[in-house]
Amino acid sequence: MIGERIKSLREERKITQQELAQYLGVSQKTISNYEKGERSPDPETLKKIADYFDVTVDYLLGRSNHRQLTRKDERDIEKIIEETRQRIENTEGLMLDGEILSQEDVDAIINAMRVGLEMAKLRNKEKYGRKKKK
Repeated sequence: MIGERIKSLREERKITQQELAQYLGVSQKTISNYEKGERSPDPETLKKIADYFDVTVDYLLGRSNHRQLTRKDERDIEKIIEETRQRIENTEGLMLDGEILSQEDVDAIINAMRVGLEMAKLRNKEKYGRKKKK
C-alpha cells in the first residue's frame, strides 16, 4: 500500500524517483524498492514523504483515504496518542536518559498513555454527563 501511494503521488507531481530520492537524501534504488514494496521507509522518512506530498502518514500507510487531516483531527488527542504509540512501537533502540529501553519498559510507556487517555475520557464523561459522539 505504501509503495503504491508513493508512486501515485510521485507520478501526480510528475517527478522522477531520482528527484524524490534527492529530496529525501536516499538513493533512487531505495525509492524504487519502496514503490515495489520490497522495502518500507523508516518513520522519519515516512514523515518526510508525507510532508513533501502534503498528505498524512495515515494516508501513506493506507489507514485513511483522506489525504489531509481536518482541523478537528489535528486537535484530537486520541489520534495524536495513537500516532505516537505507532512511532514508539516501530522504532528500535529507544532510549531514556541515555539507556536503551527494554521491550517491557516500552510496553509500560504505551500502557501509561492508554490509561491516561481512558482517565481523561472518564473525566470528560463525568464533566459533561454524556458520551462523546464518534
